[in-house]
This record gives sequence, C-alpha cells and structure tokens, in this order.
Amino acid sequence: MQEQIRYKIAEAARMAGVSPSTLRLWESQGLVDPVRTESGQRLYEDSHIERLKKISYLRSEKGLNPAAIRESLEDDPVADNGPRPVSQSVAAAEAPIGHKIRHLRREAGKTLENVANATGISVSMLSTFERTSQGLSFTALHQLVSHFGTTISILSGQEDRGTGESLIRNGQWASWPSTSSGVAIQVLSEGKNQMECHRFQLAPGASSEGAYQHIGEEFIHVLSGSLEIVLDGDQFFELGAGDSFYFESRRPHSWRNSYAGETVLLWINTPPTF
Repeated sequence: MQEQIRYKIAEAARMAGVSPSTLRLWESQGLVDPVRTESGQRLYEDSHIERLKKISYLRSEKGLNPAAIRESLEDDPVADNGPRPVSQSVAAAEAPIGHKIRHLRREAGKTLENVANATGISVSMLSTFERTSQGLSFTALHQLVSHFGTTISILSGQEDRGTGESLIRNGQWASWPSTSSGVAIQVLSEGKNQMECHRFQLAPGASSEGAYQHIGEEFIHVLSGSLEIVLDGDQFFELGAGDSFYFESRRPHSWRNSYAGETVLLWINTPPTF
C-alpha cells in the first residue's frame, strides 16, 4: 500500500496559494482539521489540500464568510474531510426552525447556492439562518418556506395539535419562532384549521422588509399603535387603533409599524398559508 503523502504547513499553504498564517486562521474557524504529530506539528494530506483550494475559491471568488464556507463544504462530499455534524433528529418538533430548513434542503438534494438562486436570499444569510434560526426578514422567511412547499405553522408544529375547538387563554399563546428583529407572532388558534389567527407585536420600525404574495384572503384589526400597509407597490393605507382592513393575499403586500411605540394587531389568513 502506498504511503499517504503529508505536507508541512508551508508546503500546504504554497499549494493552496495562501500564507501559513491563513491556514492557522482557517483552522481556528473550524474550516480545516490537519493531522497533528505528537509534537504538535501540523501535517496536511491530499484531501486537505483539495479542501484548502475549495476554501480559497469560496472566500475569494464567492465572497462567503466562514459560516457559509462551512455549510458549502458540508454540502460538497468531495471537499469534506470529516463527518457532517448534523443530528439525525433535525426534523423533530422541538428542533429549531433553521435546522428544519437545513433538513428539508438536504432531503431535496439542494445546496445553499441552489436555494439562494431560487429565492434571492444570499448564501451567507441562508447559512446563518440554518445555524441560528435568526437573520431573515418576514418576507424572506415566507419565500423560503414556500420554496420547500411548506408553511411556518407546519414547521413550528402548530398543525399537529388536532382540529375543532381551540381555546387559548389570555397570555398563554404559543409563539412562532422569532426570526427577525422586532416581530413577535403569537398563535391564537391551534390545529389544522381553515383560518390562521395570529397576534402580531411589532417593535418600533419593525416591518416585513419587502413585499410578498400568496393565495387566500387576509383580515387585519389593529389593537394599538398604527400600521402602514402597501398593496401592489403603490397603494398606501394607514391603520390606527380600532381600524380593520381586508384584502386578497394574491396582491403583493408589505407592511411596517408606523407608530413611535409598539403596535399590536390581530391578523387572520385563510386558507392557511404561513
């Protein structure tokens, strides 16, 4: 059997087209794991060299950050020199929504780049969301779950709680996973029903961060504060406390809290699309 060739850090850096200090940095970021001798010397095998070249390409040509590079390498078995650190239970009900999205993506055989190209969400944002369940706007999250043919309600386990009567006492609401800053959504009716009933709490300045559209109809009632909603990109409606608003969901719509403080509202969708 031919002995595995191993390279010292200076040789590996030269072959990858970077400096030895860069290899040390990549190691500290968890991008590469060289062989270590008893004395602590780093040694790199051919598989490491291929991985280093891939990292260099993703960093310089694609502009990815370390987290996005790690995800891209995990999706590329050729560049992966170790087992994937992915739990087999990511589809469990208690798993964070970002992990569930990663599970769906891998089940579909798609890379982060595939999903980014289809949704318009950057690779780095997708990578961060899959790891932390944070960082996506309401609009981007809607685009993402729609891409995988599911809804946030399904991913958060809300539809697994039966049908029929649903009594939820004041303040005992279950909450959607909080993915964007300043937007908190509580579930007012659980189960797989014909309507989705939610309570939105919007911090000052919170918004959908873009327009989205889907099938169905929507009803909004503002409990406190004020909400600006825009339909079709050019129709502006300002809703104050006590105001109600109905519209067809197929119309592109965006919204923002236009009040200096918190805005609270009831939002009903039918059929369930979130």
